[in-house]
Amino acid sequence: MLDTVPPPSPARAVRCSRALLSPWSRLALLVALLAAAGTAVLLYEPQRLLADGWPPQVSGGAAVVLFAVAYGLCAVAFVPRPLLNLAAGALFGSRLGLPAALAGTVLAAGISFGLGRFLGQEALRPLLRGRWLKSADIQLSRHGFRSMLAVRLFPGVPFAAANYCAAVSHMRWVPFLLATGIGSIPNTAAYVVAGSRATSPTSPTFLLAMGFIVVTGLGAAVVAWRKRHRLGGH
Repeated sequence: MLDTVPPPSPARAVRCSRALLSPWSRLALLVALLAAAGTAVLLYEPQRLLADGWPPQVSGGAAVVLFAVAYGLCAVAFVPRPLLNLAAGALFGSRLGLPAALAGTVLAAGISFGLGRFLGQEALRPLLRGRWLKSADIQLSRHGFRSMLAVRLFPGVPFAAANYCAAVSHMRWVPFLLATGIGSIPNTAAYVVAGSRATSPTSPTFLLAMGFIVVTGLGAAVVAWRKRHRLGGH
């Protein structure tokens, strides 16, 4: 007779499930997912498809929805949002490009927030020991909507970093998504308008949009420098 393999004991199954679902295992899964997404972007450059290889048979509302979904997935995979916003303007113009880009922004933020909350929060929260990290955690946890709104209005903090910092904090879903949607409007609109007028770079509309982008970027750099100097002084 063939020897039969005894079934795993309940205690061993429980230990295996706990190991697989432990905070550090979930964090490792998050890192692996993000690394795979970043590698896929480097290899296949999906952002080029959005601007250059858009299927001509897809148009109207379906095209806007499809673009928003593709935008969200690409932004989660670290494709720079300015490129995606320019593509939205070039493909759909400012009237449809702005809602498509904003929908994609909120979708990307929600996906990143969910991944960080469920896969990384438990492992990373005990590591919040530095003065700057504790200060950021307190602001996001206690004043989530106001803090995230400021982060989105002044694009000095990278999009992905803001998403995962918020996820590790105790910030709630609704304030995070609402602040992201509202706070992303000005900067996103500027890029979309610039993309829609890219064929006429000397037009007043294009120059105004680019001027807004430069001014907000400089303002974000000044605010970040002052915050860093203030924290360093304490």
